[in-house]
Amino acid sequence: MSMAQRNVRRTRIELPQYETIALMLQGGGALGAYQAGVYQGLSEAGIEPDWIAGISIGALNTAIIAGNAPENRVARLRELWETICQPAYSLPLPGFIEHTLFDSTDAVRKTLTAMQAMGAMLEGQKGFFVPRFPPLMPTVTVEPSLASYYDTTPLKATLERLCDFDRINTGEMRVAVGAVNVGTGNFAYFDNRDTILRAEHFIASGALPPGFAAVEIDGEYYWDGGLMSNTPLYEVIQTTPRHDTLAFQVDLWSARGPVPDNLLDVQGRTKDIQFSSRTRLVTDMLQRSQRFRHVLREVLARVAPEHRDDPWCKLAEDLSCAKRYNVIHLIYRHKEYEGHYKDYQFGVSTMREHWRSGLEDIRRSLAQPGWLAFPDNDAGFVTHDIHRDGS
Repeated sequence: MSMAQRNVRRTRIELPQYETIALMLQGGGALGAYQAGVYQGLSEAGIEPDWIAGISIGALNTAIIAGNAPENRVARLRELWETICQPAYSLPLPGFIEHTLFDSTDAVRKTLTAMQAMGAMLEGQKGFFVPRFPPLMPTVTVEPSLASYYDTTPLKATLERLCDFDRINTGEMRVAVGAVNVGTGNFAYFDNRDTILRAEHFIASGALPPGFAAVEIDGEYYWDGGLMSNTPLYEVIQTTPRHDTLAFQVDLWSARGPVPDNLLDVQGRTKDIQFSSRTRLVTDMLQRSQRFRHVLREVLARVAPEHRDDPWCKLAEDLSCAKRYNVIHLIYRHKEYEGHYKDYQFGVSTMREHWRSGLEDIRRSLAQPGWLAFPDNDAGFVTHDIHRDGS
């Protein structure tokens, strides 16, 4: 890459006057390095979100981004990922050996990544989670915070080392993470507008059972938000009062994919479908809803002033909206060598490839003519996807 190319990629992009710039991060375990690459690309372009919402691994990336000054965020994200992609106890493969194996044949790469996934199951990941010892027997009654195969105590120390929670709670950036209340089954968003966020809120968002235990917060127990909805898009788009919004939705699971022809691929495809959370269905629904609000506003503009006090007109005015929404959708694309364990395969080489993929996808997206402009259709709502649009 030439110096000129590097300079172009770091050129700041002038955006229209959006009232909100949102970054929404889906859950997906080890695939979350893709989101770090996307954020690096946004940072290079001078695009700094003022609202970030995450679920599961997206919540951990959210904590790092919101908990650091803009100039330190990419470095802190890299520190997080370089840490949690190391084995919890054993020595990692020397870098040159791992990269040589990873860049070898597909068969060698599949063997390497399968071994790394097995290592995550057997000993955990540094600064993230470790197996409980002695292992918990299925029928033994324990506190809910202990009912899991792994202990995430190391993650709390990692977040508190890499994040400034005072900064998160200043409200300079709106921050929200999703979790599920284990007792009620209700979905909950922990938002720094009405909650003092601590490491526990972010860990709760990623507490996927039975691997990770429920996290206690103010007397209630919470599990991974991805159990109910792995995509925070709806929360951001439907919030009131409404704002002209540029939203970057970063997904780690693709609803589209090949039909599996063996049992291992069935497991992987099941995860894709389960955790993709039908993002495109949600965006289509939100687009139709926003179109109705725009149509209502245009109809009201044609109502004679003497009829505007009519109760039905007032209700229509409450429901109408002229705000515009532009959703840039980025979806991690499954790699041929990846198995059903891709969400817990934390190899350093794989992590760096995920990161590069996110960086490449956001750079390509930002380079598309007109993609960042205000929508000019009758819905006031538009979505763009670098892979779907075939650009």
